[in-house]
Amino acid sequence: MESLKLGSLEVWPPVVLAPMAGITNAPFRTLCREQGGGLFVCEMITTRALVERNPKTFKMIRFEPEESPRSIQLYGIDPVTVGRAVRMIAEEDLADHVDLNFGCPVPKVTRKGGGSALPYKRNLFRAILREAVGNAGTLPVTVKMRKGIDDDHLTYLDAGRIAVEEGVSAIALHGRTAIQHYGGTADWEAIARLKESVTEIPVLGNGDIWSAADARRMMDETGCDGVVVGRGCLGRPWLFADLAAMCEGGGELRRPLLGEVAATMDRHVTLMAECFESERHAVVDFRKHVGWYLKGFTVGSELRRRLTASESLSGLREGFAELDAAQPWPDGVDTPRGKTNPRDRVQLPAGWLDDPYDLAVPSADAETDASGG
Repeated sequence: MESLKLGSLEVWPPVVLAPMAGITNAPFRTLCREQGGGLFVCEMITTRALVERNPKTFKMIRFEPEESPRSIQLYGIDPVTVGRAVRMIAEEDLADHVDLNFGCPVPKVTRKGGGSALPYKRNLFRAILREAVGNAGTLPVTVKMRKGIDDDHLTYLDAGRIAVEEGVSAIALHGRTAIQHYGGTADWEAIARLKESVTEIPVLGNGDIWSAADARRMMDETGCDGVVVGRGCLGRPWLFADLAAMCEGGGELRRPLLGEVAATMDRHVTLMAECFESERHAVVDFRKHVGWYLKGFTVGSELRRRLTASESLSGLREGFAELDAAQPWPDGVDTPRGKTNPRDRVQLPAGWLDDPYDLAVPSADAETDASGG
């Protein structure tokens, strides 16, 4: 297995942590990065918020001193603003790598023409990539996208060709359409077709990687150059240890006892409190992680309730102490977690599908902090 080459960057193992809103902040990236190497992308930020120097946005792109390479994912719909944001990152040394998100399936984004709806407008997609690459200097620019809007409006092969022509360093394909949201099964055959079509730059696969075995199977079946892991690592930062072992040719898997899981939960929320400089903010934000960490373990409903309703670090730690530390890792938990439901339709601007080559830029309110996908 080869390293992932993104311009001047070389990433080993060829594993990427997908940016997830409210998840892939500096504390979570630290937990994952300590397990094994790779590229760990921060939460998605909007280009408009960056160029306007929004204080919240600058807190979101906080990197630890030892974090390298530093990776930012941008979401933007206006070529000029995207270009300004990328130039700002390059000139102010805010990161070592820029990823562009064209995968967000959230209705409040697609109904304005953003996210996974945007690559349908081929010329607009090209203009955004041209501005990004042209303003990046030596920084590699990559793209994350979906197959298309739905099965009748697939865009990934056209988008892949355009990305190569505009000098993008790599493409990541989530093997779902926007209408699937996170439901159904990811189409790994589409990843294989994109890899066959795009030979000049690396192609990364994303979707339904719940274990290192899934990653190995995706690479074997599609020929992709690396994998992007999102929901599979929720409550499981040690998945990156499994992925590193897989890439090194080993078969040893991390199967922590519940006591080790509890210790990881404690460290996670402690890092969050230090990062956010607010114990209450950290504890409340951590609540969503509790179910992911404890998935499959036998834990009483009252204890679960207390952990997900805690108001303080001390309250959480009292709950952690009550967990059965010797309880072994449960079977059958390498399964979907997080959002799963498909949509009945993709909400789009009026007339969006009329002309795939229209260069009209969506309205500025298409930019939102919604999660990429």
